[in-house]
Amino acid sequence: MVSTSSFKPIQKLYSFYTFFVDRRFLWADFDFPSTLQLSTSLDLLLEPVNSNEISERIQLGLHEALVNAVRHGNSCDPKKNLRVRRILTPNWFVWQIQDQGEGVPQSKRCASLPSRVGANSGRGLFLIHHCFDDVRWSRKGNRVQLAFRRGMST
Repeated sequence: MVSTSSFKPIQKLYSFYTFFVDRRFLWADFDFPSTLQLSTSLDLLLEPVNSNEISERIQLGLHEALVNAVRHGNSCDPKKNLRVRRILTPNWFVWQIQDQGEGVPQSKRCASLPSRVGANSGRGLFLIHHCFDDVRWSRKGNRVQLAFRRGMST
């Protein structure tokens, strides 16, 4: 475990994200308003991802996770925020997305398609699980961690 006292701030922009670096990790914390206008947020979150093919896959998964957090977690309440942490390691791209909602119950955290083909919702978690190599939830269910292994995913 790396002590947080060994991290040094590199840059701070608009007081909504800060980068920290040590020899193995680079992380950034972001606070976004709870809105479905996600293009700027996605651009910031995907900044370090280079490959177009991988970037599109990650972009789809991140978009679905952010939409779920805004719609279902924060109930589209513009007074609420999303907190996102981006962690880069030599082997992983990791994003942790946290909303201010009650959380997704364990029984609803599945990665299957809805039983009705024409259902209006239910595909987001399926897509998220297929876009990332590892998906983990906090106990409460209002924070999801999405991890994509560098150089190993297809």
